[in-house]
Amino acid sequence: MIEKRAEQDGQHSIALYSPCGAYRYGLQRIWSDGPELLYIMLNPSTATEEKNDATIERCQRRAKLLGFGAVRIANLFAYRATHPKDLRQAEDPEGPENAALLSRWSGAAGMTIAGWGTHGAFLGQGVGIAPYLEGDVRHLGLTKEGHPRHPLYVSYSMMPQVWPKEDRYVQRP
Repeated sequence: MIEKRAEQDGQHSIALYSPCGAYRYGLQRIWSDGPELLYIMLNPSTATEEKNDATIERCQRRAKLLGFGAVRIANLFAYRATHPKDLRQAEDPEGPENAALLSRWSGAAGMTIAGWGTHGAFLGQGVGIAPYLEGDVRHLGLTKEGHPRHPLYVSYSMMPQVWPKEDRYVQRP
């Protein structure tokens, strides 16, 4: 895993990539000494250690509004793609080091927000990972299929809701 760092306007950033660059395993932004918020979403897009994309910008803003001093971004799949259809065409969409990173980061943050959306059904990844998430796990609303909504499409007025292990992907009548 290759670690790249950047600093701008008092913010420290770290990105973790595969040697080939096709995978981004993790992204971290630190702006103050407050607690860390971990987002687990579908897959990385264009954000790097130096710049945000729309999703990371929105996640970072929500973290600041909630009083966090840092954000970490992990994903069900580490393959970098701007569209879910591209993710589906990847030979190995998860990436060889993604499960290990999720295991290390899960439960280490002050709060985790799951937000992979309906595309988390791909390869059963959302259902497969959800029971193993540790710590204070929350979501920003659930789809009718029970997937945690993607933060890019959720209003800042929506507060993170607790997502207990026993309620993850439970079908209700």
